[in-house]
Amino acid sequence: MFPTEERAQAWFESIRWEGKRTCARCGSARTRPVKSGKPMPYWCTEGRHYFSVRTGTVLETSNVSLRKWAIAIYLCLTSLKSVSSMKLHRDIGVSQKTAWFMLHRIKEAWMDDHSGPFSGPVEVDETYVGGSDRNRHRKDRKGITGGSGKTAVVGVKDRPTNEVRAEVVTDVHRLSLRTFVRQHVEAGATLYTDQSAAYKGSWGYDNHAVNHSVGEYVRGMVTTNGVESFWSMLKRAHKGTFHKISPKHLQRYVSEFAAKHNIREAGTLTQMDDTVLRLVGRRLLYRDLIADNGLPSFARS
Repeated sequence: MFPTEERAQAWFESIRWEGKRTCARCGSARTRPVKSGKPMPYWCTEGRHYFSVRTGTVLETSNVSLRKWAIAIYLCLTSLKSVSSMKLHRDIGVSQKTAWFMLHRIKEAWMDDHSGPFSGPVEVDETYVGGSDRNRHRKDRKGITGGSGKTAVVGVKDRPTNEVRAEVVTDVHRLSLRTFVRQHVEAGATLYTDQSAAYKGSWGYDNHAVNHSVGEYVRGMVTTNGVESFWSMLKRAHKGTFHKISPKHLQRYVSEFAAKHNIREAGTLTQMDDTVLRLVGRRLLYRDLIADNGLPSFARS
């Protein structure tokens, strides 16, 4: 599909503009091609500025060819456990640093992309992502507990649609978990959870729980096996592809796997089209990506 840069550019433009080119800055249809293609391929006669299909997307200011961007999107979507920056840099011929930045910009397309709350029934569960405390040097260990040294993630799977949403949280206490549920599930819906105390009590949901501590994982319709299967894929990617994911960037990885899960029934080209459309209206600068602000990337004001 992408033997030349021209073919790749035409593909990106066909998805974004659907044959009706409009200015990427002001939306005007009064545009024309620039004969030399410099500094950008198109000129807006109404807004009087240059623009390209990259303008107003996370690809803006990137010096990487659109052909390589298209192949990177394809590899990211078709690799079940995603693709590492080391593999991408070898596959498309860019530096590892550039490949890492490209992958994070593609992941940015899947951040915070939620519609309305689920009506249920839903499965809710939490997990921990990160290296085991027992694998640390003795002086760095914080104490051998289930989530020690790891980052908590909470997820919800809607049974009628099989859609998954997941977010990094600071802890798995009652306030954090209930806040997440209220954001993504309609009041009064049926919840299937484990025996966590955070879900117990009267708080506006019809809660049914399985007791994992006594080996109970399924009781009729009550189970969290669906959302737990999502955790297993995320963790296989963590161990097998990325090996290490910092808490600062974890939300992008979680969002990537949730989005790929939700569009898995669509064909590859449809998935690629969907991803390109999600790139529009987003920006991620390298200085912001590596900024050490003392907060993980999921901690938003």
